[in-house]
Amino acid sequence: MEVENSNDSYFKSYEDLQIHKLMLSDEPRNSAYHEAIFNNKTSIEGKVVLDVGAGTGILSVFCAKAGAKTVYAVEASETYKLAADIVKENQMENIIQVIHSRIEDLTSAQIPGKVDIIVSEWMGFYLLHEGMLDSVIIARDRFLKPNGLIFPEAATIYATPCSIPSIYKYWENVHGVRMESFSRLLREEAYKKPLTEKIPPECLISEPEVATWIDLREVTSDDLNEIKLRHVAVSNKVGTYEGICLWFTCTFPFPRGPSNTEPVSLSTEPDEPETHWKQTLIVLPNSMNVEVGSPICYDLTIKRSTDSNRRYNIELIMLDPEEVQHPEFCRCFMTKCILVNAMLEKYERGEGDGAE
Repeated sequence: MEVENSNDSYFKSYEDLQIHKLMLSDEPRNSAYHEAIFNNKTSIEGKVVLDVGAGTGILSVFCAKAGAKTVYAVEASETYKLAADIVKENQMENIIQVIHSRIEDLTSAQIPGKVDIIVSEWMGFYLLHEGMLDSVIIARDRFLKPNGLIFPEAATIYATPCSIPSIYKYWENVHGVRMESFSRLLREEAYKKPLTEKIPPECLISEPEVATWIDLREVTSDDLNEIKLRHVAVSNKVGTYEGICLWFTCTFPFPRGPSNTEPVSLSTEPDEPETHWKQTLIVLPNSMNVEVGSPICYDLTIKRSTDSNRRYNIELIMLDPEEVQHPEFCRCFMTKCILVNAMLEKYERGEGDGAE
């Protein structure tokens, strides 16, 4: 008996279906949005919401259940048909309007007037790659009322040196067989394209550094063209330096009104529960041993691709710690930093020249 594949009308492929399954099974993601929306229930009740890139419509249903008067669920792909089915399944047709369109193509006839709230799950790998933040910015500029809310309203990218056992250490002994030759092939491929995988938090060998902080109320598309970070990291353990780990966090609006509730955050940090974003790992061609206090210096550039606005390229340049200016109170074991710290601490105690 031949069975018709009804997924064809919703998804481009079986792989696309599985991607949506992965996202909808992401409990930290779902919980963060659900908690953030319902913690802001008093700000959502009776208001108009725009869901940018609504997908299956789950965030639209959250907003409707939180009391929104109208929710515009805008989805450019054929998944909008599934969103319409889910809206009907949850008996929300009188609140949620599913619109098949790109945000860029929306007209005032489709969304008359301004909206009070924008909600979107726009994040890509390491926040920006294959994300849709540009669409949220367009929606904000065209449709959001002054002082309207955006869910999430801020995002931060972090970077730190790490070891990567899946590429290095594991292959030193596979049931008694050394497989450095295979490890080398993996590194060669990983060097061309960052890895997306869950890394154990103990593999981080330094404190993280903020690569960029994004305020969704103010950011422009031009701000996202290139992000640069120079990081003088200091190893906090004996280990191996084998790459750079990237992750992000998103912060949702602070609940308005009388409430002791803290703003909700969604984090893809290694020591947080795993999400479908996992972490992004930039693999070095060779492993380097580090001690406590070893300086690790690098330049990191995240640059928008010329081929696609939604894709980014990462460039990592390792720097010589002897040739890079270290920050004040750098805790590395280099002599110049030890001497500077001693002088600064002396002045803080009032023991510098001229002190009485």
